[in-house]
Amino acid sequence: MTDTDTETDTGTAAGRVLIAADKFKGSLTAAEVAAHVTAGIRAERPGALVTSLPVADGGDGTVDAAVAGGFEAREAEVSDPLGLPVRAVFALRGDVAVVEMAQASGLALLPRWSLAPMTATTYGTGELIAAALDAGARTIVLGVGGSATTDGGAGMLTALGARLLDADGDPVPHGGGPLRDLASADLSGLDPRLAGTTFVLASDVDNPLTGPTGAAAVYGPQKGADPVEVEVLDAALATFVRVLERTEGPRAAELAASPGAGAAGGLGFGALLGLGASFRPGIEVLLDVLGFEAALADADLVVTGEGSLDGQTLHGKAPAGVAAAARAAGKRVVAVCGRLAIGEAELAGAGIEAAYPLTALEPDPERCMADAGPLLERTARRLAAEQL
Repeated sequence: MTDTDTETDTGTAAGRVLIAADKFKGSLTAAEVAAHVTAGIRAERPGALVTSLPVADGGDGTVDAAVAGGFEAREAEVSDPLGLPVRAVFALRGDVAVVEMAQASGLALLPRWSLAPMTATTYGTGELIAAALDAGARTIVLGVGGSATTDGGAGMLTALGARLLDADGDPVPHGGGPLRDLASADLSGLDPRLAGTTFVLASDVDNPLTGPTGAAAVYGPQKGADPVEVEVLDAALATFVRVLERTEGPRAAELAASPGAGAAGGLGFGALLGLGASFRPGIEVLLDVLGFEAALADADLVVTGEGSLDGQTLHGKAPAGVAAAARAAGKRVVAVCGRLAIGEAELAGAGIEAAYPLTALEPDPERCMADAGPLLERTARRLAAEQL
């Protein structure tokens, strides 16, 4: 739930602050960031009215942010990228679910020495969607990011009832590589509940499915693919599209070329085509789902942030989305971060007045990550002294 505290000691508020920060990857969850910033602000300005609304941009940590924002955590046993059982969590409030594909098909689920770029599957993501449907979800926000897979969402669709067959009429094995042997595809067996469900593909990735800026070329190496495997995967995804064109018509190729199709190793394509999903920047979706607009109305100052404020932040990451929404409402925005790798002009262009990096207190990156909580509280005290 959101955490709101009002001043009871002095009777005079020192400012109304909304903390809407993402996780500090490898150190603190978004909820922990909010807690430490809250503690620092209150230590410096006891009269401050502080509300926390942890946020995410669709990648790992999205379900945690939804649960911190009032959703209920639900568990399901699904398949991991290698087909082994894993416990995954989705978030549910009423008939709205937040499903994070990284919970089932994420790179973080695999040891570094056991990456499987050719055979990793999104089958577990399909199982997780089915679990959300079983729980009564009729609007599903599908957060994608941090995937171990490059299968175009083929595994997800198979788990939901699609049939993908080779020339002998046998099911094509899991993973992106085997799609090169795909001969026929039949989506008529997809779970009928999908047709009555609204899907939103929440992602900060706008790549197409194939080609030099596609899923395999850009993200395959991060998942362990060497240059030859990248070529094989890209060709296999192209085969996937051509086969689907025969049953789904020209829209298969159109969707493959559309923004977001290449998200999560092409799971975006599978969601756009098979689930009828609409593509939206992840942070925009999460802000809507979490009720950011209502929380923003009561704030004088917004504190956002993430582990590294850098060039990527400006392209659809959570702090940029928070700052854009806050600026549109005429609110002041500052940021906290582990490290700051952009200049004042870029910050100002994103609507962020000032940034407070932990490295200003502890320049050693390892110690900074290890002591992120206490450092963040000290940083928040400085922020409060200067901004409130």
